[in-house]
Amino acid sequence: MIAQSILPEFDREFAVLRTTLERVPEDKPEYKPHEKSMAMNQLAGHLAEIATWMGATLQADELDFATMDYKPFLMTSRKELLEFFDKNVKEAREVLASTSDETMMGMWTMRTGDTVHMTMPKVAVVRGFIMNHMIHHRAQLGMYLRLNDVPVPSMYGPSADEPGM
Repeated sequence: MIAQSILPEFDREFAVLRTTLERVPEDKPEYKPHEKSMAMNQLAGHLAEIATWMGATLQADELDFATMDYKPFLMTSRKELLEFFDKNVKEAREVLASTSDETMMGMWTMRTGDTVHMTMPKVAVVRGFIMNHMIHHRAQLGMYLRLNDVPVPSMYGPSADEPGM
């Protein structure tokens, strides 16, 4: 029941993210609004891989950065970005849909070696660390689009570029 209650939110938020990723310009991969910001291709790549965290959260009890061999996905083309995103979202949805309430209520830990960054129920990680994290970065990407005169999609209501819903 827990996973089933999250699926409508998952479907909607990742559909809106796809619409946003469809608008990422290929000719501005290194654009960043500030020197401390991620480049647009890094931010788009990060957003495309966030769905992979669903399996890492629901199919394991911890994530240890000290033992990971992480290589961030960097967008090289919009087609590649969307194919990567679609594959990840499909797999994440399947994992989420098949997860029991017992698993959702199980504890999950994020650590770097002996340093524990957080321990919380997996359902809280899904909502707070996966979904909200994605929404946060999607909003950043929307600002990158705005600053480059790329139409920003409607997300929760009209945008300046899409006044209808």
